[in-house]
Amino acid sequence: MVHILYQYHPWSQPSAGVRKFFYGTKEKVSSDWKDLAFHLEFEQPDIDNIEGRNRDDKSRCMDLLEEWLKRNGERATIEVLMEALSEANLQSVVDGLRRKLQEVPFSVPVGVAGTESPSLTGGEITDVFQKSVKKYYELKTSHFKPLIWNDNFTLTLSDIFTQLELVPTSENQLKTSEPTREEQRKELKSLDDLFNPDVTGLSTAPRCILIEGEAGGGKTTFLSKEALDAVSQKTELGKRHSIVLFIRLREVREGETIAEMVWDQCVPERKDVTIESIETILEQSESHVLFLLDGYDELRPEARAAGQAIPKLLSGKLYPNSTIVITSRPSAGVQQYTRPDCHVHIMGFSEEHAEKYMQQYFTVVKKQELTSNLVVHVKDNELLNTLIQTPIFLMLVCLLWEEDQEMVSTGTITGLYDNLLTCLVRKHCKREGVDMPTDGLPTEVAESLLQLGKLALEALLRNETLLDLVEVEKEKINWEFLLKLGVVSLEVSSSKLHPRKQLNFSHKTMQEFLAGRYVAHALLNQDIVELLQLTSITKALELSNLLQFTCGCDSRAAQAVMEELSNVSSREFTHLRPEQFERPNVPKDREMQKSCKTYVYEDFADLCLTILSERQEPEVRQGISQALPIVMLDSSINSREATGLKYYMQNLHSANLPDRLILHIHGGTDSRDTVQYLQQCFKTSLPGLRLDLRLSGQFDSPDETARLVSVLKNVPGLRALDLSWTRLTPSSLQPLVQGFSHMSLLEELDLSMNGINLTKNRNLGDAGMEVLQVGLSSVPHLAVLRLGVVNMTAVGMSSLAPYMRHLVGLRELDISYNYKIGDTALESLTTVLPIFTAMQVLVLCSIGISPTGMRTLVPALCQLTRLIKLDISHNAIGDPGLECLAAILHHLTAMKVLDLSLTDISDRGISSLIKALPHLVQLQVLDVSYNNIGDSEIVSLVQTLCQPSSLDMEQNPPGDKSLTTAPHCNTTLQKLDIGNNRRVTGAGRVRVAQLISALPALTRLNMSGSRHTPAHLPDTAAMALAEALPRLPALERLHLEYISMEPAGFQAVVQAAEEHPTLKMLFYSSDGVPEGGNTTASCLKLHDY
Repeated sequence: MVHILYQYHPWSQPSAGVRKFFYGTKEKVSSDWKDLAFHLEFEQPDIDNIEGRNRDDKSRCMDLLEEWLKRNGERATIEVLMEALSEANLQSVVDGLRRKLQEVPFSVPVGVAGTESPSLTGGEITDVFQKSVKKYYELKTSHFKPLIWNDNFTLTLSDIFTQLELVPTSENQLKTSEPTREEQRKELKSLDDLFNPDVTGLSTAPRCILIEGEAGGGKTTFLSKEALDAVSQKTELGKRHSIVLFIRLREVREGETIAEMVWDQCVPERKDVTIESIETILEQSESHVLFLLDGYDELRPEARAAGQAIPKLLSGKLYPNSTIVITSRPSAGVQQYTRPDCHVHIMGFSEEHAEKYMQQYFTVVKKQELTSNLVVHVKDNELLNTLIQTPIFLMLVCLLWEEDQEMVSTGTITGLYDNLLTCLVRKHCKREGVDMPTDGLPTEVAESLLQLGKLALEALLRNETLLDLVEVEKEKINWEFLLKLGVVSLEVSSSKLHPRKQLNFSHKTMQEFLAGRYVAHALLNQDIVELLQLTSITKALELSNLLQFTCGCDSRAAQAVMEELSNVSSREFTHLRPEQFERPNVPKDREMQKSCKTYVYEDFADLCLTILSERQEPEVRQGISQALPIVMLDSSINSREATGLKYYMQNLHSANLPDRLILHIHGGTDSRDTVQYLQQCFKTSLPGLRLDLRLSGQFDSPDETARLVSVLKNVPGLRALDLSWTRLTPSSLQPLVQGFSHMSLLEELDLSMNGINLTKNRNLGDAGMEVLQVGLSSVPHLAVLRLGVVNMTAVGMSSLAPYMRHLVGLRELDISYNYKIGDTALESLTTVLPIFTAMQVLVLCSIGISPTGMRTLVPALCQLTRLIKLDISHNAIGDPGLECLAAILHHLTAMKVLDLSLTDISDRGISSLIKALPHLVQLQVLDVSYNNIGDSEIVSLVQTLCQPSSLDMEQNPPGDKSLTTAPHCNTTLQKLDIGNNRRVTGAGRVRVAQLISALPALTRLNMSGSRHTPAHLPDTAAMALAEALPRLPALERLHLEYISMEPAGFQAVVQAAEEHPTLKMLFYSSDGVPEGGNTTASCLKLHDY
């Protein structure tokens, strides 16, 4: 067939051809899209819906046009569109369309017999592309074979997919009026919940959703199901996006473009869908494109480098108006290129989900009668109960239960995989008529598996999961035998750009298991550092699953691994101290944080304990003691880490105690089970053990707290006890207080958040304070007492205060949010405050202090000369109260944190503070937000703060030319909050923007407007702020809510924020975005208020 080009009347083209004009139309219509919508006969609810589900006006206009086309079909012609534009007074757009129509040639194929039919227009190509993608996904992903050794066993996603539990991991993500804690995180029913502003707190739909999960957690299965549901428009993701692109990142190579990836993986090969046409489709339909990126941890290192397509897509340099959902194992480094709007963790199966999966599995294999027995067996087996939360392990358990129920009773994951391997070899021997040895594997099988393990290891070290058949054949490996055995499958790469035959493991964990077997064997003759390149903690964490399997396979290998981990630990954690894991009251020093690597240490501790759960032997436990000077657990009692810790504790002796044991037992477990776990850990007395214990759950029963106390008698060195959020009542507190006599070395006690339930006798309240007071004399070393939100009133405070005299070493007292304490009870507290000469932290937030109360409090504060943090926020102390405080600040020169937010202060009060500020030479945090301060005093405040403190001058003398910081700067202040002051105008913010570059140590800055009187920031102020940002090298968060800007100023600030190396979040109100403003920057967090 020959194609020729000729001109013909464009208005007579098929209606789908109108789509090719959408891109130019939305670029010009932009902020006038609502007028166009009205003349296209859209109702107001439809307009509101389009507005709410898109980030900016251009995206809304494109959405409007697509929706119009969908509704009207053949009636949606260019003529109708131009008429609506004209009626909306958008004549310039109409004229532009007329010119474009006159220029566009249309391709018409001429058949052999002379029959003419138009070739595909732009819109028709998009339709063909969408249908091709849908059909391709249905063909490729709806069916799969989870058991590669059984070619007849085929499942569909609908057969076995059970909704996974998705739990937000960002504390800022869920809207709540209460302080957020992990136990209060709300589970998500599906990803659709992330498009609900009431859940996320985001005013616009998220651009990037990061889904993390452990190995075998079901990430690929989950994303495959999301792709199928989206192309069928069964989900909100599908309804919002007409183009759904599922890309397996392990197939991506260096230098590939996004269009090449899409052509390679998302559509069948056909002449009318080319890489060039895909590029056009992506550009013109950008806001309707959904990228589903599977397995960032499997993306090759060279394809992860800056400048490659996937990093550019994640960072918003490519297709910034598209939506991205990306999966990864934890700590794979996705955040290097993007700051996800929503960060979600796949938790695995709940008990209900696991049982449903078992029923579905055994229904498919026609052995339903096995389900009930397995359910009972799992409930009685602690390890299995933990393992089956992970889908891949549940499938293995079902498989082994089907074959031989004895094989399920293993105590480790390595044991499960060993039994699976034995099962496969047994089946092979039976098929081939070969005798199966009573001990071990047949020689031929064992040798072939070790050869495969070597290749599996080499691929892992290259961050690859597939074995090129050409390379396998070079090693002279009998791969056909391995196929028959069923540990790998032969497949032709789904990539059209890089076609090759390759061996694929049933799952990445199988690759890691086989590699671990090989490593355990090779360590007999090779050095572990040479074999695994195990030169750092980071490398150890990257290879965590491999190390666990290696240790699970062989005792000597486990000892070798632990010995090297101990060596690396001693090199990298030299400066680590137990105090660095305690709650900070002042900003942490960034350099110290980096050198201490506390966050890395926590992951490393998890790895070590998991290894111990795999190989519970004295030599490995001894290796743990050497590798972990501080032993810590931060998980539920059903985790593998908890299993390892229990073995560690049951074999711990006084001669080799850790520097500190830090236990945080998560919620989701019955308190009785938690106490039982602690009983198993602390069977014998360990007098020298320093324990920090934080529990979750419900401790409203006196019997449970009595059992807890009986356990803690074996840990007389208990240092910290955190029972916040545990629903303590006066009666359940009683046994605990009586047990204080066995906790004489207790230094920290946290009973906060046990006043949330306002039902009588269901919170601590005043009755709880009466119970607590009698036990204070038994804990004379108590240095930290936290009683925030316990529903204490003036009665309880007045009763408790005299008994606090026993706590002469008290360093921190928190009685916040007990708003009924008031001035009267404050008098009782002030009588004992001077006793606490070591006091460093005093938190009196929202306890009902008035100016009168401040006059009572100030003389006592004057004597607390070591005070580093004072929080009197949310108290109506007014200007008189602040004047009283300012008058004694010259006595409090150690102050680092001062919170005066929402204290009803104005210019007069802040003026007195300004005069006193030079005395606070170590001040790091100042919060005066939500007050009634005006321009002149805010500017004076910032000017004063920008002056170098005497400490700065001492450390940075003016004549010292070697200094990198100018001597006129304040290098101490790290957080400044002056936002939400009703009387600060745009002019005041201009001056602030010009001044703040003299605060180079700032990590957080809030200069938001007021909700009631939003401020306008003129271009001069916005440009000054944009110019100042690069001179704030440590800035991490910038709040500019309730502020509006002109387009140029807004763009300058957003661009400066996006280019800033450390600025993670720029908070802004969606109402303040100027028309046409680009809101695609990854750091920009828009909120509706």
